[in-house]
Amino acid sequence: MAKTTLYRPVGQPELDLIEASGWRRFPPRLDWQPIFYPVLSEAYATRIASEWNTKDEANGSVGYVLRFEVDSAYLAAHEVHEAGGRDLLEYWIPAEELDEFNDHIVGPIEVIAEHRGESPDLVR
Repeated sequence: MAKTTLYRPVGQPELDLIEASGWRRFPPRLDWQPIFYPVLSEAYATRIASEWNTKDEANGSVGYVLRFEVDSAYLAAHEVHEAGGRDLLEYWIPAEELDEFNDHIVGPIEVIAEHRGESPDLVR
């Protein structure tokens, strides 16, 4: 089976849910999240995790970069979208299809990087 490596930037609450799944599934989207967007490059995921997630207190002011593999034949039915630049590529998986997407993840979801924002308690 051919596999495609994808990446996902997440905050602490989402990481906790992924860990609770045994590192096998992404949690359902929230009401205000109509799509799940795994990205195609580690650099793009790192940018989101380090520049955005670390500034979001609701995410614990931490950003993790996850790496995982998906069955390439399944992904072939989905279009790659440019998100503001030719190097910013992602899949847009409708929220209602996330369970099916999760069923096509091959192997575990791995944490490959962690980025932390500055804690207000540490700033003097």
